[in-house]
Amino acid sequence: MITFEDVTAAADRIRGNVIRTPTIASHALSKATGADITLKLENLQAVGSFKERGAANKLALLSPEERSRGVIAVSAGNHAQGVARHASLLGIDAVIVMPKFTPAGKVVRTRNWGARVILEGESFAEALMFAEDLQAREGRTFIHPYDDPAVMAGQGTCALELFQDAGPLDALVVPIGGGGLLSGCAVAARAMRPDIKLIGVQVEKYDSLCAFPGPATRPNGGATIAEGIAVLQIGRQTDEVIRKLVDQVLVVSESAIENAITLLAEGAKQVSEGAGAAGLAALLTYPDMFRGKKVALPVSGGNIDSRILANTLLRAMLRDGRILRLIMEIPDRPGVLADISKSIGEAGGNIIEVSHQRLFAAPSVQAAQLEVMIEARDPEHAALITQELGKSYIVRRA
Repeated sequence: MITFEDVTAAADRIRGNVIRTPTIASHALSKATGADITLKLENLQAVGSFKERGAANKLALLSPEERSRGVIAVSAGNHAQGVARHASLLGIDAVIVMPKFTPAGKVVRTRNWGARVILEGESFAEALMFAEDLQAREGRTFIHPYDDPAVMAGQGTCALELFQDAGPLDALVVPIGGGGLLSGCAVAARAMRPDIKLIGVQVEKYDSLCAFPGPATRPNGGATIAEGIAVLQIGRQTDEVIRKLVDQVLVVSESAIENAITLLAEGAKQVSEGAGAAGLAALLTYPDMFRGKKVALPVSGGNIDSRILANTLLRAMLRDGRILRLIMEIPDRPGVLADISKSIGEAGGNIIEVSHQRLFAAPSVQAAQLEVMIEARDPEHAALITQELGKSYIVRRA
């Protein structure tokens, strides 16, 4: 099992090539959760993720002969970019195998760091099989995304910096994919803050440790906004560390992660991918467990597609009542739309979208159905707008 000395040696090894990211208190998140929250901003790394810590440490440990043969990695995003960047800095030829479903932005960014990208396989497992075959044929060194002591030690430098920069802490809450970040951080934490509570977080479709400390289960898998922790089974070596050092594993829902992404953006002014928001999602899901405690959260990555981020923010606004969808039955006569717009404007609402249907949805040939999406200040304001429109029209919330 990796030691604290492995983590401190990794910190010395990667110093200057990896950003020492800020550790900040977030008053907005503290107010929203009831806990005293400190953030470790790994989303500000050069590749937007903690993953380059482990990649940098592993690559720095390669022998001259291993470097000359090149490296290969399989990843759907952040590990790929970390390996590509640090291989480029060291002059090592890198091949990255990515599943065909990998978002185009991550493919482009990985190529921009100088790696040769091969899109292969309909799943991560198929991409891994292809990478292992290519490794055997070309003699490259495989850089595992998490189940490697050098990678784990590199990821642990995140907690090393956090504890050096933060004040006293009661708990550290870390997302779990393959377990590399949590295992490395757990080793550093137990050495520097022996009494701190260590908590891992998984998303519900990839909750292999939902029975922790009991045996691992086989999760269902499927689409998730937290693709960075969408791992069906954690690593063998990471599992050993987690079971020895971690106190608890929590499971959060998709909607909790979406809400956490929104809260980080609006409250902490930080862009986070789904996996990076998992720790905050745990505080939103289990508030009584953390209320009044000093809690540290790594924002482990910020590589979220712009479209997904925009949709996430809109969905969260819809859930909490700041976006209002109304379906109205209105008479089909001139001036009605103008009257409705005026009423919404006078009530302080902002119309986002309007759909006016005469032919198919209206109950009468002399009526029409209007669907309108409105931005409101808060749920109370949304209720006021609905009430005002209901004085003149038949209105129901969608």
